[in-house]
Amino acid sequence: MSSVEALQYDRSADRLSAKNFRRLSGFVSSYSGIKMPPGKQTMLEGRLRRRLRSTGFASLDEYCTYLFDNDGLDVEAVALIDAVTTNKTDFFREPKHFEFLKRYALPALVRNGRTSLRLWSAACSVGAEPYTAAMILADFAESSGPLNYFVLATDLSTEVLASARKGIYPAAMLAPVPEDYMQRFVHRSNDPKSNLVRIAPALRSKVGFARMNFMDETYPIGEPVDVIFCRNVLIYFDKPTQAKVLSRLCDCLTPGGYLLIGHSESITGFNLPVRTVANTIFQKL
Repeated sequence: MSSVEALQYDRSADRLSAKNFRRLSGFVSSYSGIKMPPGKQTMLEGRLRRRLRSTGFASLDEYCTYLFDNDGLDVEAVALIDAVTTNKTDFFREPKHFEFLKRYALPALVRNGRTSLRLWSAACSVGAEPYTAAMILADFAESSGPLNYFVLATDLSTEVLASARKGIYPAAMLAPVPEDYMQRFVHRSNDPKSNLVRIAPALRSKVGFARMNFMDETYPIGEPVDVIFCRNVLIYFDKPTQAKVLSRLCDCLTPGGYLLIGHSESITGFNLPVRTVANTIFQKL
């Protein structure tokens, strides 16, 4: 494309009409609970341009016609949601939560007679949170005596779950991981030029991944769990949705189990069967 042609390029193909933004935002909200106000239109357009390249549609509005007028959602819904969800994550993110888990929650659960612990990383993204938790559990199990443990990790996005299952990351992403944990739980590449590392197979075997939607009426996680990490998710929901999600999460906790939410989140105003034990950390009554 010449410089003149570039200047004359019609960017309307990269924009959503008001009607189609309303249709898309309404679908995303009803499907996932994620709020999509008008201020998010530019973000939504940017996320969906990648889908245009994958699907071959000429414009965002043509893509929306396929979705909403030609029954395209029957096959495209999961990919659409994958494209618009936010997946910010880090190893040892909000480290005080993991310090609490190691120093207080796990010892308390064992003192109360638990010989098998289950932790749920809800909205696990590419796996940094559940693998961090698994490191803490593995370390604790080595010092506390015989202890079975398992981490369930769920997310709405199939794309991030596929990445999480592999357990392969840029080495720089694991900078927050303590060196002794790196030596025990992470394998470095034999290629000195590689900047990738992989979570050790023994630790990966302790983490199971599954797709789950917070909008489901019930959360099919099996037996109640002892600890739930559901961090930096509630901020994307309106108050009624937050109330429903929090109530369902509490239903999934064992009595005495712990719920951890993000430091920018709050449960104030919700009638839940929990007590506050630390900042953004709650224990089921």
